Amino acid sequence: MAKCSFEWWHAPIVFSISVVLAFFAISTALHSSTSHTATPPNKSMADELSLNASRALRRAGFNTIATLLQVSPEHFFFPQNSTIFAIKDSAISNTSLPPWLLKNLVKYHTSPFKLSMTDLLKKPQGACLPTLLMPKKIAITRMDSTARLVEINHVLVTDPDIFLGGNVSIHGVLGPFSPLDPLDVRQGWSLIQSPYCDSNGTIISDPFEPNNGVVGVGVEVEWRRIIRWLSANGFVSYAIGLQTVLEGLLQDFGGLRSITVFAPPNLVSVTSPSPVLNRAVRLHIVPQMVTYKSLASLPARTSLKTLVSGQDIEILGGVRVPRGTVVVNGVEIVSPEIFRSENCVIHGISRSLEIAGLPHSSR
Repeated sequence: MAKCSFEWWHAPIVFSISVVLAFFAISTALHSSTSHTATPPNKSMADELSLNASRALRRAGFNTIATLLQVSPEHFFFPQNSTIFAIKDSAISNTSLPPWLLKNLVKYHTSPFKLSMTDLLKKPQGACLPTLLMPKKIAITRMDSTARLVEINHVLVTDPDIFLGGNVSIHGVLGPFSPLDPLDVRQGWSLIQSPYCDSNGTIISDPFEPNNGVVGVGVEVEWRRIIRWLSANGFVSYAIGLQTVLEGLLQDFGGLRSITVFAPPNLVSVTSPSPVLNRAVRLHIVPQMVTYKSLASLPARTSLKTLVSGQDIEILGGVRVPRGTVVVNGVEIVSPEIFRSENCVIHGISRSLEIAGLPHSSR
């Protein structure tokens, strides 16, 4: 299974940085035109802070972020405090990301706290920090106080304390905190990945954790690969539904190591309110990998747990049903194992599974 990589840094240029800067400038002007006309008393101080921070970034070689900061400081500065993690020019100067996605990436690299390198080194490994792209968080995945090394989302802080002034801290980092797949970008999905943290601010699921090349050991499910495959192979409505509820699913089941998906050609609940859609998507997923051969050999009326608490699915297979096929809650598997990886198998079914407690859906 492929590891997270940053090869998209060098993808063909789709939007030049000049277009991105124009977008930032226009959005800033629009924001200003709709805001109060009175000049805030601290505006001159904010402008000076932005200018000084930009100069410090340029001296350190972070020219792209310096320019973005000078053009649109409101995308970086929080009213109270901010820590900006500036991405190296080589990662974004010739970006293939559309402006709206780069804007979100900038917010994801800004935390509403002022944290110097000394402050970061006092944090425990695994500590999570909020970002301006709420509710997404970043996490300290490596901390070595002796060597004064910090990694965030497994990305090294290469240039600590580039700027410490006013209510702002700026550090340089080797690359983006989220690897963005060009396929996701072309499909218009804002898939900025982030770790999942508990209420105490400690990481509980790390989508960036490398598997050290060991196949099948400690490898979490590649949800976004599954979504792309479903979308490209005729299961568009289920792919849309899965993408819609993915963040909540990862929060509840972030550590899943294998799954079976029973993919319907049309998810009838895709336009339903989110709680219904959430249940509908989860009902079609079993938290273990079950091949078609294993399904067909199960004892009569075997139940398998799904991601919906308290709602299992019942399997009938082999000689117990007509034509020797396998049936899931009365719905036939018509395309067995249409996708299979080391920790996921997808079976195509003839229609959506019914959600317990809801009226029968039209077919």
